[in-house]
Amino acid sequence: MIADMEHRRLGDSGLLVSSLALGTMVFGEDSPRRADPSDAKRMVHRFLDAGGNHLDTANVYAGGRSEEIVGEAIRGRRDQVVLATKVRFPMGDGPNDQGLGRVHVLREVEASLRRLDVDHIDLLYMHCWDPLTPIEESLEVFDELVAAGKIRYIGVSNFKAWQLMKALGVSRVSGWARFVAAQYQYSLVTRDIEREYLDLCEAEGLGVVPWSPLGGGFLSGKYDPDRRPTDAAEGRLATQPDEDEEAWHRRATERNWRIIDAAAAVADEVGATMSQVALAWLLTRRPVASVIMGVRTSEQLEDNLGAAMLELSSESLGRLDGVSALEPSYPYRFIEAYGSRTP
Repeated sequence: MIADMEHRRLGDSGLLVSSLALGTMVFGEDSPRRADPSDAKRMVHRFLDAGGNHLDTANVYAGGRSEEIVGEAIRGRRDQVVLATKVRFPMGDGPNDQGLGRVHVLREVEASLRRLDVDHIDLLYMHCWDPLTPIEESLEVFDELVAAGKIRYIGVSNFKAWQLMKALGVSRVSGWARFVAAQYQYSLVTRDIEREYLDLCEAEGLGVVPWSPLGGGFLSGKYDPDRRPTDAAEGRLATQPDEDEEAWHRRATERNWRIIDAAAAVADEVGATMSQVALAWLLTRRPVASVIMGVRTSEQLEDNLGAAMLELSSESLGRLDGVSALEPSYPYRFIEAYGSRTP
C-alpha cells in the first residue's frame, strides 16, 4: 500500500494536495468507457487509503452523475478529501444554463453542493473562458462564494494565456480571490502549455494540474502504429471524434511514435510500466502540483499509483525531454537566440 504519497502545495496557497489526483470524468457515464458506481466507489476508497487526497470532478461529467457518485464515495471521509469541481459548460437547454455569468454560476454551485452532499467545495474551476460574460462578473461571484464559505479556493482551466493574465490582474486590482490552480492538458505527447503557461503559472503562483497525462491512453503503450483502434474496448482513442483534443490523428504522429519507443525503453530499464514512466515524468515538471489520473478500472488505478514512488534518473528524464521537445517557433526561437541578458 502506498500510504506516504507526496503532498505538494497548490500554487502559492496553503492547500496541500497529493501528487496524484483521482479524475472522475468516466464515473457514471453511459458509454463503454464508464466506471460503474460500485467500482468507482472502490477506487475512491483505494485512492484515499493509498495516501491520495485530491479528487477532481465537474458538474458536466455524466450530466452530474459523477458528482453524485463522488459524494456517495466520500461520505464519512470528507475531511480526508480536497474536492475539486468545475462550472461553465451546458447543464440544460436554456440560454442561461451555461457560461460564467452570475445566474448560472450561483445555480450550479448550489446544484453541485447538493449532488456532492457537502457544505463546501475546496476548489472550484472556471472550466473554460466565457466570451459573453465580463470576467469581472465571473470573478466577483466566485469571490462572493469564497466569502460565503461555499468554496475555499478558485482555479482556471482552458483559458488562453492573455485571458488568464487579465483575470489575475482584475483579481489583484479588485482585491478578489485569485486563481491558485490551472488545469490544462499536459503530457509527453502534448507539451503545448510549455510555450507560455508554465512560466506564467510559476511567476503568478498557480499550481498546474495536468489532465490527460497519458494522452487519452496513448502513452499506456497498448496501441499499434499500423492499426487504428476501432473497438470501444480498446480505449477512448477508438471512440473519440476527429475534432476532439484526444483524437487518434492527433496522437498517431511520427513524433509521438518516437516518444512511445523512448518511454518503452525507459520503462524496461527501470522495471516500470509506460504509464508509470509518463506520469513520473510529469511529476518532475515545474510548477506541476498534482497530476490527474483518468482511470476506469481498479487495475488501471493500481498501475498509476505506482508512479507516485517512481524516481527517474536525470539520464532517463533527458531522453524523454529530448524526444518529446517542442519544435522551436517564433517568437520563442527569436527570444532564445537574441533576448538573453546577463549583468
